Amino acid sequence: MKNFFSHYKSYHLSLLFLAGPMILSNISVPLLGLVDTAVIGHLSSAHYLAGIALGASSIAVLFWLASFLRMSTTGVIAQALGCKDTNRLRMLFQSSVFLAVSFAITLILLQPLLLTAIAKLSGASEQVVNQAQLYFSIRIYSAPAALCNLVLLGFMLGMHYGKGPFYLVLFTNIVNIVLDILFVVVFEWGVAGAAWASLIADYSALGLALCLVRKLFIKHQIGWHWKLPTMAETSQLLSLNRDIFIRSLLLQLCFSFMTFYGARLGEITLAANAVLLNFLMLVSFALDGIAYAAEAKVGHAKGEQNERILRLWVRISVFWGGIFALLYALFFATVGTQLIQLLTDIPEVVAHAQMYLPWLTLLPVVAMGCFIFDGVFVGLTRAKAMRNSMLFSAGLGFFLPFVLTMSWQNHGLWFAMSCFMALRGATLVYRYHQLCRQGTLLQ
Repeated sequence: MKNFFSHYKSYHLSLLFLAGPMILSNISVPLLGLVDTAVIGHLSSAHYLAGIALGASSIAVLFWLASFLRMSTTGVIAQALGCKDTNRLRMLFQSSVFLAVSFAITLILLQPLLLTAIAKLSGASEQVVNQAQLYFSIRIYSAPAALCNLVLLGFMLGMHYGKGPFYLVLFTNIVNIVLDILFVVVFEWGVAGAAWASLIADYSALGLALCLVRKLFIKHQIGWHWKLPTMAETSQLLSLNRDIFIRSLLLQLCFSFMTFYGARLGEITLAANAVLLNFLMLVSFALDGIAYAAEAKVGHAKGEQNERILRLWVRISVFWGGIFALLYALFFATVGTQLIQLLTDIPEVVAHAQMYLPWLTLLPVVAMGCFIFDGVFVGLTRAKAMRNSMLFSAGLGFFLPFVLTMSWQNHGLWFAMSCFMALRGATLVYRYHQLCRQGTLLQ
C-alpha cells in the first residue's frame, strides 16, 4: 500500500485536489438536511418532522431523478475535454441546459398529479400529508434553477474545476441554512418557511453558477453564443440520459419505498427514518466526492484513449473510497447517538432511531463499491451497464430481501437497503473486470 501511494503520489494528490472541494461541499448538502430536520424537529409535534420528511423526500425523488442531467454532462464533457474539442464542449453544454429546462417545466405542469400521489401513496395521517403537500407546492417551483444547477455542476466537474462546485454547493447551503433559521425560527413560518428557504437558495445558486461557468468558457476559449440545439446534437445525450434516467428512477424507487413504507409503520417510525436517512445522505455525498473525481479522471483518460491511466484512476478511486467509508463507519459507531439527539428532542423519535443506528454504521462499508463504480461508469459513459446493474439490484437486492423479512418491519427495510447497496457495487465491479478482460474498456 505504501508503494502504491508513493509511486503514484502525483495521481493521488491530483484526485484528492479534485475530490477535496467536492467532499467538503457535498457534506454541506446533508448538513442542510440536518438543519431542516433539526429546526422542524424541535417544534411541538412529530407530525411537523414527519411532514417535512415526506414532502422533502418527494421533492428529492423528482430532483434526484434528474441527476441523469449532471451525470451525463460530466461524462461527455470530460471526454470532450480529453479530445480537446471546444465546439463539442459548447454544443454538449447547451443541449444539457435545454434538457434541464424542459424537464423542469414538465415537473411544474404535473404538480396537481404529484400532490395527489403523495397523499395516496404515503398512507400517512391527514396532518402529516397536509404539511408534506404544503412543502411540496412551494418547493416544486425551484425546479428550473435546481435542474440547471445540476447541468452547471456537471459541466464544472467534467472540466476538472473542483473549486467551482465547492463554491456553488457551499453558497447554496449557507443561504438555505440562514433563511431556514430566519423563516422557521424567527418568523415562525413552520414547514412553509423551510420550503421558501430552499427555493430562494436554488435561484441564488443559479446566478453564481452561471458566473463560474462563464469564466470557464473564457479560460478555455469556448464560444458563448447560444442557440437551440438540433435533434442530431441532442441524440447522444438523449440516449445516454434515457438509461441513466431509468437507473435513477429505480434508485429513487427504493429510497422512496423506505419513506412511504415507513409512513405506514407510523409517524414515529417515519420521523426516525427521516433522521437516519440524513446520516445515509452524509455518507453518500462524501463518497460521491471521490466518485465525482473518478468521473472526470476516467472520462478524460477515455477521451485520450489511454487505458493504462484509466485503470490507474479506478484503483486510486477505490483506495480512497475505502478509506473514507471506514472513517464514516467509525464516526457513526462513536457519535451516532449524540447526532440523533442533536437532530430531535422528541423522546419517542430518539429511542426509535437508536434502534436502527447499527444499520447506519454498517452501510458506509457495504455501499462504497456502488458509489465509486457509479463514478467509473459515468466517466466511461456506459449508461446501459449502470441501468442493468440497477435493475438486477433493485429486484434481487432490495425488494426480494424486503419481502423475505417483512416480519422484521423497519429492520426489514434497513436490511433490504443494505443488500441493495452491496449488490449494486458487486454487479458494477463484475462488469468493469469483464470489460477489462474483453479489451473493450475504451469503446
